[in-house]
Amino acid sequence: MLLISACTPEKAIVSAPAPPQPIVDAPPYVCKLVSAQAFRLVSGASGSFGEETTGTEESGECQSPETTPRSLQVNWLQADGKTGKEHLDFLMKDRRRLYSRHGGVALPADLGDGLVAYVASAPFAEQPYRASSRFPCDGVDRLIDIYLPQVAKGRDAIKDLIDLMRIAQTRYGKLHNCTPSAKTDRAPHQPEDAAGNKISEKRDSPRR
Repeated sequence: MLLISACTPEKAIVSAPAPPQPIVDAPPYVCKLVSAQAFRLVSGASGSFGEETTGTEESGECQSPETTPRSLQVNWLQADGKTGKEHLDFLMKDRRRLYSRHGGVALPADLGDGLVAYVASAPFAEQPYRASSRFPCDGVDRLIDIYLPQVAKGRDAIKDLIDLMRIAQTRYGKLHNCTPSAKTDRAPHQPEDAAGNKISEKRDSPRR
């Protein structure tokens, strides 16, 4: 009698994709507030970065590199006096409206009053990944915007923008000799969508 033993083939070894490399706050910095290493990791950009800065230490913007399309834009504003606060209120209201229409996600409470969103419509399409935050630094309200044109494939865009904002606020505090905090002179705003529905802070993050 001829005996034939049947062999069950071994299952193919499938390697799970490695988790995205975490963002670390380390010098040098791009536009003074964003770690260059973190920016390269998030955006996939390489090489050295030139900068074009306009404005003052209290209110200004920086773009890097200087050529179009922009790779990174950082805006900052300090609210001085009643007029400054009213202007900051207007800017944040405008950003909330825009981000909420595009499924904006509220920043963690420790980063103040702000949102993160992917806004692909004109005239924002060149820098659709956006984060904005209003936060006090030694009792004076400040505003920081971070705009990116792209996020590297496989990364969590929302988480990365939140991490970049955290780095930017920490760096801002060191440069301006103040301590960022989450407490504002009013309760944090919970964003709404176009229909007026409240948006939860917990939502699926877009991936590239």
